[in-house]
Amino acid sequence: MSLNETTSGERLHIAFFGRRNAGKSSLVNAVTGQSLSVVSDVAGTTTDPVKKAMELLPLGPVMIWDTAGFDDEGDLGALRVEKTREVLAKTDIAILVTNAAEDALYPDEAAFLEDLKKRKTLYIHVKNKSDLSENKQSDTADVLYASAVTGEGIDALKERLGALAKQKQNNKKIVSDLLNPGDIVVLVCPIDASAPKGRLILPQQQTIRDIIDAGCSAFVCQDTELPGVLAALKNLPRMVITDSQAFGRVSKMVPTTIPLTSFSILFARYKGDLLSQVRGAAALSTLSDGDRVLISEGCTHHRQCGDIGTVKLPAWVKKFSGADVDITFTSGGEFPSDLSPYKLVIHCGACMLNETEMQNRIVHTKEQGIPICNYGVAIAHCNGILRRSLELFPEALAVLG
Repeated sequence: MSLNETTSGERLHIAFFGRRNAGKSSLVNAVTGQSLSVVSDVAGTTTDPVKKAMELLPLGPVMIWDTAGFDDEGDLGALRVEKTREVLAKTDIAILVTNAAEDALYPDEAAFLEDLKKRKTLYIHVKNKSDLSENKQSDTADVLYASAVTGEGIDALKERLGALAKQKQNNKKIVSDLLNPGDIVVLVCPIDASAPKGRLILPQQQTIRDIIDAGCSAFVCQDTELPGVLAALKNLPRMVITDSQAFGRVSKMVPTTIPLTSFSILFARYKGDLLSQVRGAAALSTLSDGDRVLISEGCTHHRQCGDIGTVKLPAWVKKFSGADVDITFTSGGEFPSDLSPYKLVIHCGACMLNETEMQNRIVHTKEQGIPICNYGVAIAHCNGILRRSLELFPEALAVLG
């Protein structure tokens, strides 16, 4: 996969925040060397978050965000501020832009800075418009002075971004850390009405690439061909990885001597917190009539008949729990701030979300005391094979006791 084809979920997300007319958009354009954002002296020119996937040297593939001022006013302004907060949830590196001509921070700027520290979000505080400041000051470890007009401090800002980017490098692997060179892995990819025409879904593509990069071989088939593939192999595969929706069928075909897991469970470990999501599966056994369950998906694909998130998963949950539960669905960047109405959150594997956003969603559920599990974990539990699907992960097995 080339840098230009790097998915949003694998890019470093850099977002610019600040009050209206702090010069965020001008700074975005100066850093990227492109006119990504409309620039005006009128406060509040940027209304909705603007994003651009690009390659920014020396960082590599990034997603740049320009946001509305967090001091926006009125009912519409409040909605814009909420959108800005949503961007913060997925931000790997935040750029807080303030006015160099102002001696002290405004209360909302100071509060935002404290929020970044509380979240442990990597950030750079840039005092922009240094060309308009009467008191020229030097950069410190905490503050960088810059001017989007003269170009002062832009190179220094890029250097700091590069240094912070190294701290955010995701060294996690999807599956290759469980493999040795020469291993064989069988991947089960059902092709049904919900499968995209002419291609494999993103988690399958990325897993195959990770296997190949590890010097291993990937055999891909549908569940109907799985018995023949296993019989044709001279050596036993290291593991079988299946699409979660086929867990029940595939578990009956794969001998117990071969480890079995799913793409979704692998991505729970890669993007989220597998242990927390295994713990959350226990809530499936405690659901009662009228309980509310949130099923949240990170992408916004077109729903088709037999959709796993809106059709199959709700049916499995209701059958397993024996309860007439009320299920709510969200997708894309939508994720409720108030989770108190829900007894359980079931989340997708988050292939379209970056690790920061998925981690923040998990933290969000923990803070409100709401259990969370992901599609693969939930489906394995409903099929009575959760323990088997976690054999590759001793730490997760320990959670089950």
